[in-house]
Amino acid sequence: MDTWHDMDIPGHVEAYLAGQPEPKQADLRQVHAQVLADFPDCRLWFNDGLNADGKVVANPTIGYGVYTITYADGSSREFFRVGVSANTAGISVYVLGLEDKTYLARTYGALIGKASVTGYCIRFRRLADVNTDALQAAIRHGMTVDHPG
Repeated sequence: MDTWHDMDIPGHVEAYLAGQPEPKQADLRQVHAQVLADFPDCRLWFNDGLNADGKVVANPTIGYGVYTITYADGSSREFFRVGVSANTAGISVYVLGLEDKTYLARTYGALIGKASVTGYCIRFRRLADVNTDALQAAIRHGMTVDHPG
């Protein structure tokens, strides 16, 4: 089931959160609540991680905000700016659409604590392991940065 454009996105998000084991659920809920507190009017997304054939191809992801991706062939589509997802080892926060793929690691890598920071992903085991101010700053950047058109 493709839930990108489903009208009950908050319901899908809640079911996803409720299905996570503790303490991961509490950490996910805290990140989710913080993004919504900072950006109460942002567009909310939910991707169940299934492809058109119903096969799992990705971890389910909660998305926030919107920007337009323009492809080389001139086509475009909307996508979320920031995504939050549980993985087997912990939590991934995706900050998408950054032109500078070194920005996250350069800006937050030394501050964020026990986390792996790549070009678009901040991955950590527990929220308690990271500097939540730095994580929040990275999310805010992703939600407000101008995206190329």
